[in-house]
Amino acid sequence: MTDLPLVGVVVLTQGRRPEDLDRGVRSVLAQHGVRTDVVVVGNGWQPTGLPDGVRAVGLPENVGIPAGRNAGVTHVDGELLLFLDDDAALPEPGFLADAVSRFAADPGVGLLQPRVDVAGGGTPPQRWTPRLRNGDRHRSSHAFSVWEGAVVARRAAFDAAGGWPGPFFYAHEGIELAWRMWDAGFRVRYAGDLAAEHPFVVPTRHRDYLRLNARNRVWLARRNLPWVIGAPYVAVWTLLQVLRSVRRPAALLPWFDGWWEGWRTDCGPRRPLRWNTIVRMTRHGRPPVV
Repeated sequence: MTDLPLVGVVVLTQGRRPEDLDRGVRSVLAQHGVRTDVVVVGNGWQPTGLPDGVRAVGLPENVGIPAGRNAGVTHVDGELLLFLDDDAALPEPGFLADAVSRFAADPGVGLLQPRVDVAGGGTPPQRWTPRLRNGDRHRSSHAFSVWEGAVVARRAAFDAAGGWPGPFFYAHEGIELAWRMWDAGFRVRYAGDLAAEHPFVVPTRHRDYLRLNARNRVWLARRNLPWVIGAPYVAVWTLLQVLRSVRRPAALLPWFDGWWEGWRTDCGPRRPLRWNTIVRMTRHGRPPVV
């Protein structure tokens, strides 16, 4: 058993979905062909009632999703890291072994997002497939953003990218991590033939969704883009939001509150992407403008 690959697993939870959390953790413990080092990070609480062999890390306050995930990384061993939200699960016991084999076969891959199926069946939203043209969600491709609820990362690539962007709290952290992975010389892949599960939910279930969505769009540009690219990036997304809000004009008020907050508040250190990274992104059909 000790010669099996070890995967560090960070499960993040606020303790509001105990049944989903238990299902997700047990789906990790059921994996075969690998060893797992599992920690459950309680964002603002101390997790209890966990299965044997699963450790708990309680944070005294809710530090947000990306910072909460980062807090768990130092508590697990393994050259690969699985980040799992408390309402996500791995439906197949060979998921991690399959992921390990893909990383071993291609040292250039830094991050892998699986296909996300709706738990219990149903049609998943297009946003779970990280492409401009979604097409067949079973088709694999390069990715320049990821749905964050179930991803596998190479630890060396995760460290080189600087981890999840802690200040974001919620929204778009999967875009920055993917960009920084590419900038560190790694590739990010969407695996359409490897599945995770998640309930169908609307993003507006998060109380500050519109505000943080707008703030973090601006922060993405301020933190990561040369201004000749960053200014069009913010302009394009502002126009898209206005067009999307034609039928819900009231949504623009919290969105523009967040937009203004993005300009006037500290977003953390600025590390613009290298131009050869931007060229590679553009060559693959995803220039950092849309």
